[in-house]
Amino acid sequence: MTAHAGPTGIRNLEGHADFDVTWPWAREEPLRAGSTAVLRVKDEAPSLPWVLPPLLRSMDHVVVVDNGSTDGTPEVVAETAERAGLAHRLTKASYPFAVARAGAEHRAVHELSVHSLSYFYNWCFSLVRTRYSFKWDGDMVLTVEGETSLGDLAWQVGDAQTIIRVPRHGLYLDSTQPQRGWLDLGLRNAEEWGFPIGPDFLFTKAFEWEVRTTPKPVRSIGLPHGLCVELKYLDGDEFAHWTDPASFATSYRNKRKRREWAVYQALQAGEVPEGVHEITAPDGVHVVDHVTRTWLPQAPRPLQVGTVVTSDDQRA
Repeated sequence: MTAHAGPTGIRNLEGHADFDVTWPWAREEPLRAGSTAVLRVKDEAPSLPWVLPPLLRSMDHVVVVDNGSTDGTPEVVAETAERAGLAHRLTKASYPFAVARAGAEHRAVHELSVHSLSYFYNWCFSLVRTRYSFKWDGDMVLTVEGETSLGDLAWQVGDAQTIIRVPRHGLYLDSTQPQRGWLDLGLRNAEEWGFPIGPDFLFTKAFEWEVRTTPKPVRSIGLPHGLCVELKYLDGDEFAHWTDPASFATSYRNKRKRREWAVYQALQAGEVPEGVHEITAPDGVHVVDHVTRTWLPQAPRPLQVGTVVTSDDQRA
């Protein structure tokens, strides 16, 4: 079976009826105009105070689904939204099942299991009540330019059958040095993050991770570079969500992850790879704030970014 398990939704194999998927368009309530960002998070407490405020300001709604965090992530989500004065735009949910890591674990789990990546994603996006959605990660931070751009776009897309590609740049951090960071502009990537809500845009199982189905042909809009950074912690386990992280070094399927692995290993060894900018923020300013509010917005345009890579596309 595929993600198209039924006209109204999906029943999971384990019989957890409370976590069956009901498609948003199958409910009696019509979808509203606007856009919703959906974050699936686990132990993202350090990043969310940077991630959530600009996202809440630029979206009509944000759905955060916690998947078993042990670091206080749900509390940080609530406190951050309240402090930003935007708690009314936030929906919090919890998904209590262990989700298979990308790679071999993912391949071994049936698509309709509650432990499947694709099932998890479909359940998360079933919570959306608007006509458009953005797949967002708990470590992706909009720059001030990105917040304005995405905010303008979010209300304009309506129910257009269009995919939006959002480039992002890895910002590597050392928690012991809050003013210092390494921004990777050595790789271009523009992954598909914005999608209409509808039966043509569901999640299904691909070779190493989930992928969102799309009709062919479908229009695609690419946003400019420099609008979003992805936080990566040199003193954390950045690859725990993969079964075999070392395979990134040789993977031909995933150029972005191969680049992330190479940059991470080089910085751990004290080397700065080509295309990576070492950045020091002014006294009293965290490097994340400096990069997103000053450094990237003030960098000359067009932004000089390296090798071109489009989305990590696994479609046949």
